[in-house]
Amino acid sequence: MGNVNFKFASHSLNFEEKINHMKKTILFLVVMGCALAITVQAQSLTVSIKNVKSDKGTIRVGIFNSQTDFLKKQLYGQILKSKNGELQVVFENVPVGVYAVSIIHDENENGELDSNFFGIPKEGFGFSNDAMGTFGPPSFEKASFKLNENTALTINLKYM
Repeated sequence: MGNVNFKFASHSLNFEEKINHMKKTILFLVVMGCALAITVQAQSLTVSIKNVKSDKGTIRVGIFNSQTDFLKKQLYGQILKSKNGELQVVFENVPVGVYAVSIIHDENENGELDSNFFGIPKEGFGFSNDAMGTFGPPSFEKASFKLNENTALTINLKYM
């Protein structure tokens, strides 16, 4: 029998090119792992809004994630057509974290909670944990809750 020669495809990558290829592969795996972790940790938040007194105007729901931004800059928000009685809103893909919810019944649809001369609200309002402040809104801490799984909240609107 004759000699059998095996010829392999030659990979002419030098050491530096192999290292760069390995770095790119590792980076790709890390990015994909992070994307998967973020996707797995995203939850839904269902907010039931009770005691809506009329069909007039809109219901504004805001989600906040810090004391600094509380009632100033919402992270998530939705505007619903008002409906006498009860409404429900669902926020999907909310990352695990600590949040507070604020709701106003914007009856005249001007985008804000109207108040009288003494600062007492003329429209309905509510906060997560049904939190109330002494003279003004509650703190983020009073209204905050931890979202680490799909969560359902009930908030009772108050009218002064």
